[in-house]
Amino acid sequence: MNTAFAVSLVFAGCCSNVVFLELLVRKFPGCGNIVTFAQFAFIALEGFVFQTNFGRKKPAIPISNYVIMVTMFFTVSVINNYALNFNIAMPLHMIFRSGSLIANMILGIIILKKRYSASKYLSIVLVSIGIFICTIMSAKQVSAQKGSTDEDGVYTFLQWLVGICMLTFALLMSARMGIFQETLYKQYGKHSKEALFYNHCLPLPGFLLLSTNIYNHAVFFSQSTPVEIPLIGQHVPVMWVYLLMNVITQCGVTFMHLWILTLRKFLSLIISILYFQNPFTVWHWVGTAVVFLGTLLYTEVWTSIRTAMKGDKLEKKAE
Repeated sequence: MNTAFAVSLVFAGCCSNVVFLELLVRKFPGCGNIVTFAQFAFIALEGFVFQTNFGRKKPAIPISNYVIMVTMFFTVSVINNYALNFNIAMPLHMIFRSGSLIANMILGIIILKKRYSASKYLSIVLVSIGIFICTIMSAKQVSAQKGSTDEDGVYTFLQWLVGICMLTFALLMSARMGIFQETLYKQYGKHSKEALFYNHCLPLPGFLLLSTNIYNHAVFFSQSTPVEIPLIGQHVPVMWVYLLMNVITQCGVTFMHLWILTLRKFLSLIISILYFQNPFTVWHWVGTAVVFLGTLLYTEVWTSIRTAMKGDKLEKKAE
């Protein structure tokens, strides 16, 4: 398949994912749990059918190892979505999660005793500076929000601070999960699709702890404005349509290369700022530019693009 066409499909699907998520969060800021549950259930169902052949195929990696990985994965997913309840704007949420490179490098050095090239250390410094700028600017915006009393303003800021702590914890937990997964692949071989299925299937019972919140938001979704679905001619509450589209496009996020993910984040950020009119200052733009510059440097994106283009040329010659 032509590389440019493939990348275009990825961008279209994944940017749509962010748009639908923001449409959901804008209407119901506390809907993170039902979104996470729907994503997990959909990917688990797809994996049960196509990966495990309706449960008849045994896993290559022992289930006990998946239980450990799943605990971390479930925690990261829930915390990342739940952080949106704590005055975390979607643009900051996307930028902050780019700090996964920092967490991966720090834990890689501490646990795996890895060493990196000078360019990668420089990229991490750039990402750190960019995230710091955006976080400080967002903190000032939150502090400037005035409630009916000074106590309201302090409470709003403390809520935001809790959200930042949640995102930081999720970054470190995600990096630790990546290291654990890497050690499993070295021992048992790489089984990424199998891991994807068990990472989404095994945590499903854990959502019972969040059942009340999920049920309440399901009721809210059902009470939203109905829209007609052209193909079936039926009216469906619009929030369920947004949720379905978010879940479907979520699959595209899972299978992307890192450099494509980086560019997708940037485009999604632009959509979030322009379409949803999220507040974004000049300093936010500076921080964002530094973050993405550092990320592109870390992923050696230009080398990847040249390699892909060479591959396309070779395919055309072979034809």
